[in-house]
Amino acid sequence: MNMSIKRFSVGFLAVIAAVVGIWAGFFPLSFHNEFPLPGWGWVSRLGPYNEHVVRDYGLSNVALLIITTWAWLRPDEKVYRVVGGGRLAYSVIHFIWHMLHLSAFPTVSRVGAVVSLSLIVVFSLLPMLPDRSRRAAEAP
Repeated sequence: MNMSIKRFSVGFLAVIAAVVGIWAGFFPLSFHNEFPLPGWGWVSRLGPYNEHVVRDYGLSNVALLIITTWAWLRPDEKVYRVVGGGRLAYSVIHFIWHMLHLSAFPTVSRVGAVVSLSLIVVFSLLPMLPDRSRRAAEAP
């Protein structure tokens, strides 16, 4: 896996963290009622509004945004592995929870949740993969 793909992955994760983090952290009722798009209400289908929980989720993503952006600005193999590992731990648990609760959604939302959460898992894994180009350059 080359560094440009890893850097793109880390940037993608930062953008997702920014959108979700700012929306849920600073506009929790709107996030609860409207995420991922107005009228869809994925979060509201999972239970009653709890400002504390939604803000905590959002601000956790703001923390991930800060760490992920820092990594994006300093492209380094080790930094990408650490950030990817942390993001992977977070995103796999989030993915599993949502896969166990898909029954609350209509089919189009189920597909959307599976695809979007799968992408986040994949983009968390990519920065952790070995750099083939570097390994080839070091070969005798």
